[in-house]
Amino acid sequence: MWLRNPFSRLSPDETIDLQIGTDAFNGNEWSDANAINTGFYMIRSNGRTTAMFDAWYGKKDGSVGKKEQDVLQEFIHEPGFRDLGLRVRFLDTLYFSGFCQDSRDVTAVVTVHANCCRTVRAKVVDLTTVIHDWKRSQGLFANQTSEFRWSEHIGCKHSW
Repeated sequence: MWLRNPFSRLSPDETIDLQIGTDAFNGNEWSDANAINTGFYMIRSNGRTTAMFDAWYGKKDGSVGKKEQDVLQEFIHEPGFRDLGLRVRFLDTLYFSGFCQDSRDVTAVVTVHANCCRTVRAKVVDLTTVIHDWKRSQGLFANQTSEFRWSEHIGCKHSW
């Protein structure tokens, strides 16, 4: 869910091939140890990224029981991925939040992804709660936003 324009938080640096959301951000935007989330990513169109998609979807189509995100997460750690020469930036959950790791700052968050959730029904329930939280946050004064807390993602928590 887009709460604000996310493009202001994406780097315009043309040497970055892929900017991708994370389930849990480790504090280093260049670390491939971040757990990725394919719910939000920006790709710069070039030969390297075309080769990445060809390899990624080739691996996905050949895997059984894995989602595309799982396949890409594994691929990122393989020599074949490094051989592509991609420059990848992993997005901070402060701005690109999700249910796995909520943003710590309601004044900074731009998107919320219903990740770490098993069913569509649970995602809808909890994203509806995010809308209510967002509306509640908009009525706070600047000095009150530090006290803001997202509601617990109960639908997703119980979807497992």
